[in-house]
Amino acid sequence: MQTDDVVRMANQIAEFFAIYPEADAVEGVRDHLEKFWTPAMRKELVEITHGLRPVEGTMHPLVLRAAVLLRAPADGLA
Repeated sequence: MQTDDVVRMANQIAEFFAIYPEADAVEGVRDHLEKFWTPAMRKELVEITHGLRPVEGTMHPLVLRAAVLLRAPADGLA
């Protein structure tokens, strides 16, 4: 998947949850990413948020906080 697509989609999820209290919003983003994103997509997101992949634009702060909380899949990719 293209890096800019991952950023765009993650930011859209964060915008949806941004109306909630911050802790609930972070948990909502994390939960969505774990339930609906593939391990490869989560791996790419974690690489982006850790500066391992170049990215244009900015990542929503809720995405950055949620990415830290993502569980690593069994293969250790995220």
